[in-house]
Amino acid sequence: MNHLLYVCALLLMFCSNAVAKNFTLASPNGRLKALVNVDKAITYQVTYNGTRLLAPSQISMTVGSGDRWGVGSKLRKATKVARNETISAQNYKKAVVADRCNELTLAFDGFSIVFRAYDEGVAYRFVSGSMKSLKIVAEQADMNYPDDLETLVPYVREKGDVKAQLHNSFENNYTSACLSELRDGQLIFLPYIVKADNGVKVVVAESDVENYPGMFVEKGSKENGMDAVFAPCPKTVKQGGHNELEQIVTETEDYIALAKPKQKFPWRIISVSAEDKDILDNDMVFRLAAPSRLADASWVKPGKVAWDWWNDWGLYKVPFKAGINTQTYKHYIDFAAKHGIEYVILDEGWAVNKKADLFQVVPEIDLKGIVDYGKQKGVDIILWAGYKAFDRDMERVCQTYAAMGVKGYKVDFINRNDAEVMNFLYKAAETCAKYKQVLDFHGICPPTGLTRTWPNVINFEGVNGQEQNKWSTMKKYDQVQYDVTVPFARNFAGPMDYTQGAMLNGTRSTYRPSNSEPMSQGTRCHQLAEYVIFLSPLNMLCDSPTHYDEEPECTDFIAKIPTVWDETVALKSEVGEYVAVARRAGGKWYVGALTNWTPRDLTLDLTPLKVAGKTAVVFKDGANAEKFAQDYEKTTVTIPADGKVTVRLAPGGGVAMEI
Repeated sequence: MNHLLYVCALLLMFCSNAVAKNFTLASPNGRLKALVNVDKAITYQVTYNGTRLLAPSQISMTVGSGDRWGVGSKLRKATKVARNETISAQNYKKAVVADRCNELTLAFDGFSIVFRAYDEGVAYRFVSGSMKSLKIVAEQADMNYPDDLETLVPYVREKGDVKAQLHNSFENNYTSACLSELRDGQLIFLPYIVKADNGVKVVVAESDVENYPGMFVEKGSKENGMDAVFAPCPKTVKQGGHNELEQIVTETEDYIALAKPKQKFPWRIISVSAEDKDILDNDMVFRLAAPSRLADASWVKPGKVAWDWWNDWGLYKVPFKAGINTQTYKHYIDFAAKHGIEYVILDEGWAVNKKADLFQVVPEIDLKGIVDYGKQKGVDIILWAGYKAFDRDMERVCQTYAAMGVKGYKVDFINRNDAEVMNFLYKAAETCAKYKQVLDFHGICPPTGLTRTWPNVINFEGVNGQEQNKWSTMKKYDQVQYDVTVPFARNFAGPMDYTQGAMLNGTRSTYRPSNSEPMSQGTRCHQLAEYVIFLSPLNMLCDSPTHYDEEPECTDFIAKIPTVWDETVALKSEVGEYVAVARRAGGKWYVGALTNWTPRDLTLDLTPLKVAGKTAVVFKDGANAEKFAQDYEKTTVTIPADGKVTVRLAPGGGVAMEI
């Protein structure tokens, strides 16, 4: 009898394990739900106010032993907890980030999966339970949508097979296409946007990508789906690419990552916004990143940069030949000191070309003399560095130049996001932190939370920024349209080095590309407003000091505006049409708004700022800005009792105000 009861108990246990289990995880406000099904496979779906945003989507991870986590896996335990914490943020769009969600952990043999539901979105990650290193062969991160929805996607610009596309700069315009219209075999990098029913927007991103490749997606194998794609680990690389500064993968391993014991894998983020403006104040990527590893980050200094490359070292009305030489950089330092600008960058050209050696300085440059001159003037120096040159001598470079007084590096032409490169980012951050130096990564994927984990990483590129105006026609690069899209997409991932601040401005008919005399598309006030709209803690003044000296009002505004914020309030905005944001630093509010090429009267409701009766200095498009893009008007207004201010935006226009 006892034997029979024991057998029945075993059968019941077996049947219990064999029966599918469903879990519902709701956000704190109850509107957003993740529905997880554990059966022979593991799938999840997402609903918002009862409407399905993500159809059942399978997730799994294949390890080198041949196991496939999430397929035929036995669930051992399921636990739920509620989290309600706050995060002190540095170099961000707010000083404090709320971390309030409900969490579900599903424990299996050898691994677990953690789901979180925030009011702003759903996220999940795999976690290894192994005490040994594991080869991760593949990850399945399907995202299937309920209908043939419209998307906004940034395709990889490079053509060819997947191997060719994996080496890219993560820069492109956004393409609007329904899921069925996406290009077969063309990789898409994150974040991308899906337009769901009732105006709801889904933004897909990732966070905490360490010892693992970044994620691409492509048109899915299932109808209305997206499939994840990951770069394999490099086996051999060769020096090449731009001026011999890149590391080109020539042979790959048969796995995508070599996981450490108990490794936590990246968060997959499905952000949900009922209104377009809500995307602008979403913190999912930041809050899901690993906490700061700097015990004391008080030395990390964000700020502005007087920049040389975009304006082609474009000084004139000076008594010397401008270019990559000591006199030119001393002039940039003088300009920076005059306007309280924290940094000057020595961009590409200060080190001998095609040597990938940061200790071979061109004879026209007295580097120590420039650094010492900057110290006298209260201006710090940042050095541009190619990826290969920085990687090969990282410790020596940081130690030597920190001793000289150099405060950081702009590392460029990385152009990959495989696990080796993502580990390089962490290693560079840690090494620079040891010498109290900052980093600005260029030619790299959009950020995945590294700026929280290592606060001395204060900017990333991964954006199709204003440099495109040096060579692109408007047909190839519609900057104005891009500017009212990128705040909702690329900037969702974190800070971006877009390089604004042009004093030469073009309308649709007067714009023309030029390397040595570049201009922006859109109005002067469009450029000013970008300093409010775009999150960029290390922010460039891209134009020539000569031009800035001729435009003292605009120069004073952009030189003094903060680059990090205590509070952000998103104002009424529409993806691809117009965008408006208010940000507070200390006792001052700054408000910015941009429009596409459509002129519009925009009413900004500033009630949440509680600034009724306050005085605002306003830079707005001039009466003739439609014809002469440089035309602007600076005026002073009093915010009315109802908090509403109406402004007229010219085609490609903008408005910026300080309250």
